[in-house]
Amino acid sequence: MRPMPLSAETAQKLAQYMKVPLEHLMHMPQHILLQKLAEMAKADTVDKQQEE
Repeated sequence: MRPMPLSAETAQKLAQYMKVPLEHLMHMPQHILLQKLAEMAKADTVDKQQEE
């Protein structure tokens, strides 16, 4: 399985969200990364809606 293509900015945000080093993030299984990306996006959407 090849690594998931993430931009540097997205990888840094996801590592910070998951509280793991960037090096660990790059070796995580793709299905976990997709799940965490969805959670992070949902949390961002909720935060932005609450600000309005």
